[in-house]
Amino acid sequence: MELIRESDFRKEIKTAPRPGYLFFGEEDYLKAFAVHTAEETLCPDSTYAFFNVMKLDALDFTPSRLLDALMPMPMMTERKLVLLTGLNFNTMRPNELDELCGALAALAQYDYNVLIVKAAADCLDPGYLPKRPSSTLNKLAQHLTPVQFEAPPPAKLSAWVKKHFAHNGVAVSAPFCVQMIDYCGRNMYQLANEIDKLSFYMLSHGRTEPTETDLHLVCTPVTEYDAFAFANAVMEGRQQTALDILADYRFRRVEPLMILGDVIRVFCDMESIYAMQADGATAQEIASALKLHEYRVGLYQKSLRQAQQGRLRHALDACIAADAALKLSPQGYTALEKLICSI
Repeated sequence: MELIRESDFRKEIKTAPRPGYLFFGEEDYLKAFAVHTAEETLCPDSTYAFFNVMKLDALDFTPSRLLDALMPMPMMTERKLVLLTGLNFNTMRPNELDELCGALAALAQYDYNVLIVKAAADCLDPGYLPKRPSSTLNKLAQHLTPVQFEAPPPAKLSAWVKKHFAHNGVAVSAPFCVQMIDYCGRNMYQLANEIDKLSFYMLSHGRTEPTETDLHLVCTPVTEYDAFAFANAVMEGRQQTALDILADYRFRRVEPLMILGDVIRVFCDMESIYAMQADGATAQEIASALKLHEYRVGLYQKSLRQAQQGRLRHALDACIAADAALKLSPQGYTALEKLICSI
């Protein structure tokens, strides 16, 4: 299976686009930006957008409607864009996935299209990339080129914050960008909104350089929970923190199996890091071998240093037992609550 990155897609769409792409991964903001780039590139004249940009949502989607969108020829341009959004591949039944793939197979007949299927962050389990992609991703990759949108590492995200402020006519320092990410979170949609809010506040007061006081006055702090935070709380026995994170997952209606799968993936990565650093591997070597950012490897190593000996293995065994319980009976979030309280 060939897997490409966001930067690869941006180059291809301007030179030699492929018939179909599957957008997946953590960062939905970058997916939206990539779709916008595709629209501007394939349909530079907005007059013909009605004919050359076809959009289907999950509420409207059927395989026959996708075929109806693929069939018409583009007008006054070489290719047209067809965008399919809103599908949840984690809840899709096998026959529904097969019907979708049957429609995708028709792409070869209509080579004047560029089809983008955009999956939201929590709507497609990619498996363990790059070596062990999920069966769903493997099946879709037979018809679409997978494009992975990873959350940017801290340095890259900080540079993006600085550029976004500059676009609004506001100057900020690198340390201020770090402060803003710490305060407002790493979600790029959230950051974009808070940057715009702070920028307009500063300009309305005749100033162009915000301070930390301005940041706390205008912007909204955010508490972000992710698989690493949950896994760390479970491994360290911080039951109340883990239960709070689980409550947040429940509020956002994240499927229990998805939560547990992400946590097990974190523990497996930590187990690999523990073994590699015991053999003398550096953080850079570990990051390269496991395809992880060095920043995340550093977080995992710090967590491993603070954990009691044998705690990681015990937590991983408990997760595997919870996984079996979830698959054998419909315990839902109760199985995860039992997991938290058993360690």
